[in-house]
Amino acid sequence: MSDRVSPSEFRQADGTGDWRVVGDGARANFRTGDFSKGAAFVAEIARAADDANHHPDVDLRYGSVMVRLISHDVGDLSERDITLAARISEIARGLGIEASPDTVQSIQIAIDVVDLDAVLPFWEAVLAYERRGGEDLADPIAVGPNVWLQQIDAPRTERNTMHVDVYVPRDQVDARLEAALAAGGRVVNDASAPEYWTLADPEGNEVDLAPWRDDSAWKPE
Repeated sequence: MSDRVSPSEFRQADGTGDWRVVGDGARANFRTGDFSKGAAFVAEIARAADDANHHPDVDLRYGSVMVRLISHDVGDLSERDITLAARISEIARGLGIEASPDTVQSIQIAIDVVDLDAVLPFWEAVLAYERRGGEDLADPIAVGPNVWLQQIDAPRTERNTMHVDVYVPRDQVDARLEAALAAGGRVVNDASAPEYWTLADPEGNEVDLAPWRDDSAWKPE
């Protein structure tokens, strides 16, 4: 029996207040202030992960530690992620480390293609990525952003054929949208809001700004 949980179940669980569900799982960013404190935090996370036999992706930087949780066997979040998220936050509090949920996001690059079968192998080869399903490419070491090749019916001459998907927590999307518009951007399409807004910069390059929704059909890898 699967222990998969929905984004809303994850958010509503005890101990997950530091975490945000975005395009590729649940993420939390922690301000450590210096490298040695971050390394000590990572060591504690590693011990907790080994005890739970459930292992997150951890990124150690000079003044921060970023953690991503996902259960690869179910292709989604699970009860194990809830338990480990709460434990990692508990460790952080014990070390005097605060989370910064407002810095959480995940990014995907989307490319419009007419001939998917012809184009997909090129991007797979040039990026040294792995195929995930019929249209998705993923970094095998989970560092670079995912790439989604979107099948279209005919070439588009009126706009660019590549855009960036930026997944942000739902409680941050309004501020991010306001900042993008104030910086000279414009809304190209809001027909799918609040699932996502398509914005363009002053030269027409596009980005989809998307808070993660409970009913999204796309599941993170």
